[in-house]
Amino acid sequence: MKRVVITGQGTINALGTSVPETLDAMREGRCGIGDLEIRDVDRLSIKIGGQVKGYDPEDHFNRQQIALYDRFTQFTLLAANEAVDQSGLSFEGTLSQGAGVILGTAGGGVNTWDDNYRTVYEDGKNRVHPFVVPKLMNNAAASHVSMEHNLKGPSFTVATACASSNHAMGQAFQFIRSGMCQVMVTGGSESMLCFGGVKAWEGLRVMSRDACRPFSANRNGMVQGEGAAVFVFEEMEHAKARGAEILAEVVGFAMTSDAADIVMPSKQGAARAIAGAMTDAKVNPAEVGYINAHGTGTAANDKTECAAVADVFGHHADRLMISSTKSMHGHLIGGTGAVELLACVMALKDGVIAPTIGYEEADPECALDVVPNEAREQKVDVVLSNAFAFGGLNAVLALRAA
Repeated sequence: MKRVVITGQGTINALGTSVPETLDAMREGRCGIGDLEIRDVDRLSIKIGGQVKGYDPEDHFNRQQIALYDRFTQFTLLAANEAVDQSGLSFEGTLSQGAGVILGTAGGGVNTWDDNYRTVYEDGKNRVHPFVVPKLMNNAAASHVSMEHNLKGPSFTVATACASSNHAMGQAFQFIRSGMCQVMVTGGSESMLCFGGVKAWEGLRVMSRDACRPFSANRNGMVQGEGAAVFVFEEMEHAKARGAEILAEVVGFAMTSDAADIVMPSKQGAARAIAGAMTDAKVNPAEVGYINAHGTGTAANDKTECAAVADVFGHHADRLMISSTKSMHGHLIGGTGAVELLACVMALKDGVIAPTIGYEEADPECALDVVPNEAREQKVDVVLSNAFAFGGLNAVLALRAA
């Protein structure tokens, strides 16, 4: 089997408009969650989110592109451009045919849906823009990235709610490891912070009105975020031959289904995914130093995830660091695993463990080292990234230091 490495990464999210900005915020434990600046926010009971503030599409795209790109696609293209630029790759000739795109999103063009429902139902208009369908479709971002960078290999979108990005990146990893492709551009994006997007989530009654406090006993729900993160996954020998900087190695992936409940998580399903990723990576529990947790800040998710980690790691669970960066950037739903992978790469490459901010009270059901409130400098060799979704869909990635 081929070995798979990361040679580029890019992002835009509530913490920053680039990878360096985002990692600086994570090191500082800075919170990107604040008051929402969206239309009809006064009609919402949830008025906070991890919003990309000060973003103007006209700073990045022309009028014709804006008519075709939903906000989630715009974010994806910006992140992909940063990742490809860092990788130093140019997709021409046979390489373009051996390179593809797999991205994750749960909602796709939610802003486009929201705008056009207003046009038809509120404004009473009988026509919409001819590009509404290609703008809102879930595969729009993947398609535009493929066109922007001349990627002619397998290109598609994965939609598995909050596990979408991890499922997408896991598939990209497997495509390269199997020899099907040499390079894959992969990650995820989401932009649900519009009136309709937030209103729908309000109905679930899992949202916090004030802050995201994963693992803290006084946590009271999740907070939505938006943005994108995109990576260049590359076959190791191909990367070495061209002298590329290797940021980290992707060594394992596993996915499971709870087959139990549409919204309540299962300890057994999560544990099987965590253990499966380590088995696939051929690492033992004692080698893992850090887990980027799913850590949503809901009562059910956090205690279930901690119980799954304790079951899988046994006594070593007490020596693990486990943190949730959702406390800083919010829950990007289908894009969240991709932004969280940035923290995993930072842990391996820079020896900096991103904190769980907002932690105020110890919870005996979350009695692990959750790296509370302040980043920690500590070298680790193997990390895991957890993603657990509504529908009982679990996806875990394992990475090793380059």
